[in-house]
Amino acid sequence: MATTLTPVLSAFWDDRKSWTLETYERNGGYAALRKALAMDPADLVTLVKDSGLRGRGGAGFPTGLKWSFLPKPDGGPRYLVVNADESEPGTCKDVPLMMATPQFLIEGVIITSYAIGCHKAFIYVRGEVVHVYRRLLAAVEEARAKGYLGDNILGTGYDLDIVVHAGAGAYICGEETALLDSLEGRRGQPRLKPPFPAVAGLYARPTVVNNVESIASVPSIVSNGADWFKGMGTERSTGYGFFSLSGHVTRPGQYEAPLGITLRELLDMAGGVRGGHELKFWTPGGSSTPLFTTEHLDTPLDFESVGAAGSMLGTRALQIFDETTCVVRAVLRWTEFYKHESCGKCTPCREGTYWLVQVLKRLEEGNGSEADLDKLLDICDNILGRSFCALGDGATSPITSSIKYFRDEYVAHLTNGGCPFDPVRSTLFEGAAV
Repeated sequence: MATTLTPVLSAFWDDRKSWTLETYERNGGYAALRKALAMDPADLVTLVKDSGLRGRGGAGFPTGLKWSFLPKPDGGPRYLVVNADESEPGTCKDVPLMMATPQFLIEGVIITSYAIGCHKAFIYVRGEVVHVYRRLLAAVEEARAKGYLGDNILGTGYDLDIVVHAGAGAYICGEETALLDSLEGRRGQPRLKPPFPAVAGLYARPTVVNNVESIASVPSIVSNGADWFKGMGTERSTGYGFFSLSGHVTRPGQYEAPLGITLRELLDMAGGVRGGHELKFWTPGGSSTPLFTTEHLDTPLDFESVGAAGSMLGTRALQIFDETTCVVRAVLRWTEFYKHESCGKCTPCREGTYWLVQVLKRLEEGNGSEADLDKLLDICDNILGRSFCALGDGATSPITSSIKYFRDEYVAHLTNGGCPFDPVRSTLFEGAAV
């Protein structure tokens, strides 16, 4: 059993003023940049490809491979865009990383930009997290003052500028092409692909879009090598990552561990489910991933194993729910979120999420009939794979999986004329917070 964590990005989160450049340099910061600037950019791309680093934003696409998709230089600009628009319910890893050690991200941006031949990079931050936006602005200025940014970085002749951009708080802008439209001053809506951003992205120029944690992991790979990174995790899901435990767990928080660790092992380190209660269901990768139950406690949390078990690793947002939670109510709350955040561009998502909420509300209140469960599944089937982006697909995941594992609980709402977890209707969970 993996009883130890692998603190890399979180190694000095508890240092006094961990977010400052001084603390970062004291812990070896920017040594990787110096090493990278002495390398050929193509060798850096190969190094990241060899490490097996996969995107930490949810899709898990190989990071180095994405970089290699950029066409050959044609004399025009190319861009790096960091997706820091962390918005999904349950997902909470990028914000603490940017708050505690923003220089990991800044150094990663500089190395990545050098590797892909970019001279202007953007960090797109969710607008509501003003404290993170301000911290990133300060981190960029600190790096610039020390010569890590701007013209002729460290005397190498390489120039780079980083723009920190605050979005307007739309969940849809977490989708990479909607993010690019937002950066360009348009309404954030997904683009039709192809062309993909690597060919025609920001301002119709070749663009790499990566998650915060993906880019922040690059300096450690440059410093320690591909074999060091591959020494953690599994064969096809290499390295480490943040596992964000929230909900009904004794010690919620960020647990930086190798991919392939199990929830049982993480719960052991987190003190287990809150006292006097038992695990009922959980999400392996945020609210847009199919639910898991106690039967999945020993499923390795890597991309392949979680996929084979019927869900997605996603952002490793492990939301823990005990037996006092009404699964119908939880799924309804998530679906209301997706309905609200749908951009409305495509019919399946715009209309489908609306009707999912209507049917779920009817079921949660104890109205309707068992035929409504089939109606829910039918609506989900008409959304899944038919939407412009993954928002529609994500909205269906908690519904279809909850009906698969907790169909009896949906039916109980109908037979009881309302939620059986309501203390007024049932004494089963008397005194419990629901």
